This record gives sequence, structure tokens and C-alpha cells, in this order.
Amino acid sequence: MIVHSLEALTLGCHYIAEIPSLVASWHVQIPLEGNLLAQNVTDPDVIGQMQRAFKNFIESGQVWALIIGLVVGYGFRSLLP
Repeated sequence: MIVHSLEALTLGCHYIAEIPSLVASWHVQIPLEGNLLAQNVTDPDVIGQMQRAFKNFIESGQVWALIIGLVVGYGFRSLLP
């Protein structure tokens, strides 16, 4: 049992030693383009979007599903060790 553990440990150390070369090879393969960070904002009203999303959350009844899920989940949690 100890021999298998030591073999697994040395094998894991071997892979850990190769991580920097793997990351370096990934860096070479990642295409870098100028428009990678560009975005087109059509509606800059972030607060209004959040208000509409919350209103939809309430009106669609998803809030009840959340509350019921929390209560049932807490009930299962209290039953399990």
C-alpha cells in the first residue's frame, strides 16, 4: 500500500513539474486579436435592466420556486448527517 502511494506521489510530482511548459504551449496557441475586448452596448441602462429582471423574477413566480427549494434543501440537509 505504501509503495503504491509513493509511486502515485512521484507520478504526481512528475506532472506538476511539466505544468509550466504546458502553460507556455497554451500561451502560444491562444490567438490574440485586437477586438477581443470590444463590445457593442445597445442598452447602457444597467439599473433599469436589473429592475426589469427582478420584476420578471417576481411576476413569473420564480421567487416561490427559490423559497420552496431553499426550504426543501434545508430540510434534506437537516435529515442527513
